[in-house]
Amino acid sequence: MKKGCPYGTHRVLEPKGVLPQPAIKVDNNMEIYDNEILIDVQTLNIDSASFTQIKEEATGNIDKIKEIMMNIVETRGKHQNPITGSGGMLIGTVEKIGPALEGKIDLKVGDKIATLVSLSLTPLVIDEILEVRKDIDQVDIKGKAILFESGIYAVIPNDLPENLALSVLDVAGAPAQAAKLPKPGDTVLVIGGAGKSGMLCLYEAKKKVGENGKVICLGYSDGSLSRAKEAELAHEYVKADATNAVEVMNVIKELTNGEMADVTINCVNVPNTEMTSILATKDDGLVYFFSMATNFTKAALGAEGVGKDTTMIIGNGYTRGHAEIALQIMRENEKLRKIYEELYA
Repeated sequence: MKKGCPYGTHRVLEPKGVLPQPAIKVDNNMEIYDNEILIDVQTLNIDSASFTQIKEEATGNIDKIKEIMMNIVETRGKHQNPITGSGGMLIGTVEKIGPALEGKIDLKVGDKIATLVSLSLTPLVIDEILEVRKDIDQVDIKGKAILFESGIYAVIPNDLPENLALSVLDVAGAPAQAAKLPKPGDTVLVIGGAGKSGMLCLYEAKKKVGENGKVICLGYSDGSLSRAKEAELAHEYVKADATNAVEVMNVIKELTNGEMADVTINCVNVPNTEMTSILATKDDGLVYFFSMATNFTKAALGAEGVGKDTTMIIGNGYTRGHAEIALQIMRENEKLRKIYEELYA
């Protein structure tokens, strides 16, 4: 059996010398190397920015969505949207484990897992697309995938429905950061706070800031805001267009008596919200861009252009303990779990 690099560089076809994520094309032959895990894939959870773009390109047509997805995988050997550069994650059953991993990991053949690394680096084969659930960004398939030695994963818990766990784990990096970045007493603004990742962030941020803090949920529609309000996830709820930086800045200025947010978490799935995040945040505050629709050039040059000394963090989908933090929210908050079951499971 062939020996592989822990980071999967042995799978890179084009260009040589890069890691699998930035690669244009990877080898998706499903014969495993000695340090790989073969997964029989059940469901793909396409990341929100990517699936939004695919749906727009397909004008909502299911057959066209399937065609676009199949073409991405056939062209790249992985599901990496060529427009957004992003992927998603998957749920499936462990089919084979390379001998170099025996005794090193807590998995066995037959375990059902969710991969916590992006589809944008995961070798994938789609034999057939069975169902497209375009309202929740999930696609059931017949196919296989490879998890590298360095790849992280979570065993699907027995006490939560599989599709619910998949939806929550897809955005697990966001609530974990919302639990880590704010301090007690802070004002936290969550842009896209009524969405899938945003509601989890609201919940964790509200716990963290405590009685003397404030959490502001900014959403685009009355319906989504009413769900967040029903679950009592924030202290303030604002309906606004996240692409209108000046409008949002003025609203946040009014809500904070001119002080602005200490921490802003951006969870939206549309472009051109960088300056909204920056202008809503105080000069020495922090912006966490979880959104894969973020243009980091716009963020960096935009902050410079308005003279804002703001710390900006690129959304890392991984932080230590993120899977358990996200799943635990579903166990702690019955109202939020009900919302997620209705919307995403």
